[in-house]
Amino acid sequence: MNNRSLLPDNVAFETLSIHAGSPRFGEGDRNNDVRMFEERMMALEGAEEGCATSSGRAAVFAICMAYLKADDHIVCSRTVSDATHTLFSETLAQFGISCTFVDLSDSEQWLDAMHNNTGMLYLETPSNPLCEVADLEALAEIAQCGDALLVVDNSFCTPALLQPLAWGADIVIHSTTGFLDGQGRCTGGIALGSKKKIEPVQLWRYVTGASLSPFEAWMLLKGLETLKLRMDAHCRNAQQLAWWLAEHPKVVDVHYCSLPNHPGAALARKQQQGYGAILSFEVEGSSEAALKVIEGVQIISRSTNVGDTHTTMIHPATTTHSRLSDEERENTGIVDGLIRIAAGLENVEDLKRDLERGLGLL
Repeated sequence: MNNRSLLPDNVAFETLSIHAGSPRFGEGDRNNDVRMFEERMMALEGAEEGCATSSGRAAVFAICMAYLKADDHIVCSRTVSDATHTLFSETLAQFGISCTFVDLSDSEQWLDAMHNNTGMLYLETPSNPLCEVADLEALAEIAQCGDALLVVDNSFCTPALLQPLAWGADIVIHSTTGFLDGQGRCTGGIALGSKKKIEPVQLWRYVTGASLSPFEAWMLLKGLETLKLRMDAHCRNAQQLAWWLAEHPKVVDVHYCSLPNHPGAALARKQQQGYGAILSFEVEGSSEAALKVIEGVQIISRSTNVGDTHTTMIHPATTTHSRLSDEERENTGIVDGLIRIAAGLENVEDLKRDLERGLGLL
């Protein structure tokens, strides 16, 4: 859907997923499989360098420690994961680093939140679980004018659907635990960008030992071989579920960026090569109503994990966003009746019947 891909001319994405990268030995905190995984991800994201870590959270923390110091400031979207929100609002505060949270899709809020000491803009797009979409070109311009890093978490789209570096991001990160693996088998993370931007992150990884294990790297290499096929299938199922839920009489609202009434639909079509596997919907009533639907399904798994072959379903207010205050959840749109789905690879008609089983309890 956009022509800004950094993939080499006449080389298919699937070919890069399987063959890009070559073995290198003797690189300190990296072994052969780890380096090969980094190089394949570098090819897919159009990056000069990569730094694989023990988890996605380790990648975020390594970037913060490599680039920020006491009295520095971060601007971050409100709709980041619970753990990232806590990292920026509480953990980094112990190091004298402050953070301002803004609406992901409101570029004016990002601009207004910039300070002289702002060192980083951080976001996840599309957001979890409301599928809001950030204007990466606009935010890249804001970051550049403020001499700050633009860091984008691309875990939900993967490079199969979005390549943030092509839209002006300085560093792109992934929690490889999800769609890059695709089987719910391993934990890992990676930061990618120019050689100059990633070298400080590599040093932090070396000093702290937050390295990806060789076995995890081997599993991720196998996962990359089917990434494009899986993401296409995830997107198809998610889109069909979103349209079906939008017509359901017991559903109040559906959040998925392919729907015509979604405020980020046009931007998603511009930046992405697909709409992703994550969607959410609201039912009338309190948390008890949402939990009744979740407990009523039989095929869909009740799990916070995403990117697996099977579909998962959670109640964000009591799981992924449970550490936020009531006011913070209200500001981010995490209402009590909200349910998130990460579409898997099952037959979509089976998933619809399963959701009907749960919704029928209301």
